[in-house]
Amino acid sequence: MYRTLEYLRGISEDDVRRLRARGIQHTNHLLHRTSLAIDRDRLSKRTGISAERLYEFSNQCTLLEVSGMERFLPLVRRLGVSSMKALRAQDPKDLHRKIVEAVGLAGAPSLSDVEYWIGQSSALDIVEEPEPIKPRAVIR
Repeated sequence: MYRTLEYLRGISEDDVRRLRARGIQHTNHLLHRTSLAIDRDRLSKRTGISAERLYEFSNQCTLLEVSGMERFLPLVRRLGVSSMKALRAQDPKDLHRKIVEAVGLAGAPSLSDVEYWIGQSSALDIVEEPEPIKPRAVIR
């Protein structure tokens, strides 16, 4: 789903200005320019936004791609689902139960909606995780 960059949680006006200067106008642009670690590193050097922040923004963009989940995104994030990989790892019944506990049955999505979200997560773009930083040996 196309959203303005301001829609992303934690993005500053300065971040938005820097990204737009690089031709990134909305979340879909950002997702496609930050899916790979090498692209995040390149964009980080050009914008001054850390690759880690770009990774976080990219993960938020992927969750916006899940049809029908947008209304529940703030809640789902509070429940610990902050990336497509995390959504893919969820048990649908368990996630549905947590959502019902948080908002009540009347305000919650159906179990089939939650199953649909998780089903979509395996078909949608996923963001490449950054390489773990290897500790350097200390020479004494």
